[in-house]
Amino acid sequence: MKAQITLLPGDGIGPEVLAAGKSVLESIAQKFGHSFEMQEYLIGGCAIDARGTALPEDTLQACQSSDAVLLGAVGGPKWDDPTAPVRPEQGLLGLRKELGLFANLRPVKPHPDLLDASPLRRELLVEVDLLVIRELTGGIYFGQPRERRSVNGEEQAVDTMIYSESEVRRVAHLAFKLARGRKAKVTSVDKANVLESSRLWRQTVSSMAGDYPDVVLEHLLVDAAAMHLLTRPATFDVMLTSNLFGDILTDEASVLSGSMGNLSSASLGESTNNLNQPKGLFEPIHGSAPDIAGQGIANPIGTILSAAMLLRHSLGLESEARAVEDAVQSAISNGYRTPDLGGSLSTSQMTEKIIAGFGVSKSEAVL
Repeated sequence: MKAQITLLPGDGIGPEVLAAGKSVLESIAQKFGHSFEMQEYLIGGCAIDARGTALPEDTLQACQSSDAVLLGAVGGPKWDDPTAPVRPEQGLLGLRKELGLFANLRPVKPHPDLLDASPLRRELLVEVDLLVIRELTGGIYFGQPRERRSVNGEEQAVDTMIYSESEVRRVAHLAFKLARGRKAKVTSVDKANVLESSRLWRQTVSSMAGDYPDVVLEHLLVDAAAMHLLTRPATFDVMLTSNLFGDILTDEASVLSGSMGNLSSASLGESTNNLNQPKGLFEPIHGSAPDIAGQGIANPIGTILSAAMLLRHSLGLESEARAVEDAVQSAISNGYRTPDLGGSLSTSQMTEKIIAGFGVSKSEAVL
């Protein structure tokens, strides 16, 4: 197979973990006889510094023409001014919008050997295997009006949470379909006791349940969901959330795995690439971690597992994806750890241990 993959290292530890993801993809191509053309482009803070915009036009064009996109992280203290007209996060939000990536998939399945790395009791984490599906292009992050204004002599800020029935339906359909291949349960998260947009969300999701009689549907208010995520996480299968709620809950869910550095994500849309697979953006859920940037100690697992999701969802390479995931599990089982997990391996050393799990050394993984 030939595929074109756009790489967006971004800021902070982004370039370090993306190098790990790139090495894994090169190794997979070498082992399975594929040809992956990979080129790097600017996004985020580094793009602001170099080009004056967080999402340069050539970056967007490359992402639109490629089969998949792998991203590191964006942002950092240098660009933290919330009043700045151009901010790193605009690059990521703009890319999601331009590519039509309406659904963000975030799997959470703690490794048995990492249960003690979580602050939660071990017995709560046994059998945890959940998938959060977050609506990605609607809600309060994109609603209008969004403005600052003066009212009665004082400054006022306005953000608008807005959802249409069609936006809810398309992400809910995905949740129901994916649940069929799992434990056949969808938990829809909202704030329907307060928010009108959440009442539409609940009404729309409920109206679809009849199309999926083999899937159990439950509704939870977001505050209750946040509590149950820490007190009974193993009872969840697929969690369906709006943009804002999913952003918050998935960061909370990262404590189940022992480190945010372990978690991957896939952002998918309805458009397909030239392989007739969904075009996607794949990235670890962690941020740019400027406090450890440049030290070579960032955990690459989230990025490597994001590369596995890229292989599965955008390239249709299930065996290759499983090979990566199995290699990650094997490395952890063999006791290999980066500092965030209580170990001492560097980013590159951890990557090498994982690549060795599918029989290709890092030095051999050159196309």
